[in-house]
Amino acid sequence: MIVRDIKDIIGTENEVVTPTWTSRRVLLKKDGMGFSFHETVIQPGTETHIWYKNHVEAVWCIEGDGEVETVADGKVYKLGPGVIYALDENDEHYLRGGKEPLRVICVFNPPLSGKEVHDAEGVYPLEEEKAA
Repeated sequence: MIVRDIKDIIGTENEVVTPTWTSRRVLLKKDGMGFSFHETVIQPGTETHIWYKNHVEAVWCIEGDGEVETVADGKVYKLGPGVIYALDENDEHYLRGGKEPLRVICVFNPPLSGKEVHDAEGVYPLEEEKAA
């Protein structure tokens, strides 16, 4: 059984901080669960371009406010506590923080290794499988 406390992740290598978001990577590829699990805080008034070409992601909003806009059709969805969105088609989008920090819980498949940050296209690279 894996048991972790988010307080033990803050300030470690499993907390990735950028100017627009902070991601606390709770479960990673090395944990062997088949997915990764993260707590992420989106900073107020920020915008992040994201396009997970290599991953699908489900995002459950639990605190704060913000919005997500899909690039393909320009639809804007308001985010707040209790709202979930799933990037089931590798949707290119903009994630925007609102007036308060937006705290979300995220699940990725395939799982992240833990150090990923978005590249120039908003993509997380797909970690190459090591040859046996």
